[in-house]
Amino acid sequence: MSQDDLTRDPAAPTGAPSDSRRAKVAAAPPRRSGGGTLTLALLLALLAIAGTGYVGWQQWRQMQHRGASERAATDMQQRVSVLEHTLAGVSSNGSSLQQRLNDAEQVNNALREQLLGQNDRLRALESAVGKLSEKTLSGHDAMLLDNTESLLRMGQQRYELFHDARGAAAAYALAEQTLAAVDDQAFAGLRQSIEAERNALLQSAPASRDAMLASVAQLRADAVKLPLKPLDSDATPDQGAWARVSRALSSVISIHRDNGAPLAVADAGLVRELLGLDLAQAQAALLARDAAAADAALKRADASLVASFDAQADEVKQAHAQIATLLQQIKPAAPVQLGAALSELRNLRSVHALAGSNTSPSTAAPAPASSSHGAQP
Repeated sequence: MSQDDLTRDPAAPTGAPSDSRRAKVAAAPPRRSGGGTLTLALLLALLAIAGTGYVGWQQWRQMQHRGASERAATDMQQRVSVLEHTLAGVSSNGSSLQQRLNDAEQVNNALREQLLGQNDRLRALESAVGKLSEKTLSGHDAMLLDNTESLLRMGQQRYELFHDARGAAAAYALAEQTLAAVDDQAFAGLRQSIEAERNALLQSAPASRDAMLASVAQLRADAVKLPLKPLDSDATPDQGAWARVSRALSSVISIHRDNGAPLAVADAGLVRELLGLDLAQAQAALLARDAAAADAALKRADASLVASFDAQADEVKQAHAQIATLLQQIKPAAPVQLGAALSELRNLRSVHALAGSNTSPSTAAPAPASSSHGAQP
């Protein structure tokens, strides 16, 4: 549209359209058809470019995959070659190891033969040493056997003279320990005999002497406080006819009972002194380890309690109980027969001494032969 058209349009009447406007309206559709074609062409060009880019991208990816596959194949080929070289080295090493094993087997066979020869020599030496140990006793063993015999004899004499079962058992225990240090196994059975006699001594030994002495001393201290037996007092007076007659005649005739011990009734101090003497004798017998004398003295003391002291008093009952306990503790056991182990020890030593004297001349003759045999290897 030109400038002339623009200047003419305002002057034209408003009711009728001009020719130029009709021409513009008529020319508008052809202009729209040309724009659609251009747009279609642009779309087709974009699609072509996109397809070309996609195809190029796919080809680039295929090239990348192909390169990676080629590199992987190259790496695998290199690894296979390295493994082949390694297997070749391993096979060569296996051959060398097999050769070494064969050599080691030969050396082992030679060493086995040498060990067999050494074992034979060791057996011969062991048999020779065993024979020597069986024939003679060493000076150390002889000293130990002397000590064992002395301890056994000491324990036996202590039991026979002083009745000291615990002291004798201690001596037997020392003898058993000394005998255990002897190397000769021929004396092993003797230890069982010593153990049996020691157990018998321990079983026959009374309770602790110190405790019994303390108990007797306590009884002596309590004897001066014990109440005497009342003469003619009844705890419950009889209410019968004869009792009434007796009480009626009591003013004329009085009858008393002296229990056969007039001195004890007359003098309470003398009764307590007699009881104390019996307890002192029991204490002295315990110190002398005389179980029979201690038992007799305690029985006399118990009889004095029954005859002269009040049996209903708690102090007297307690004294009776203590004396009964002491009698049970010092009850003399059957005497133990000692000496079997000592006799067995002396017999074994005599047999060994006799065997050593008989075999000593025969052992001197084979000495040169054994020395020459040892010089052969």
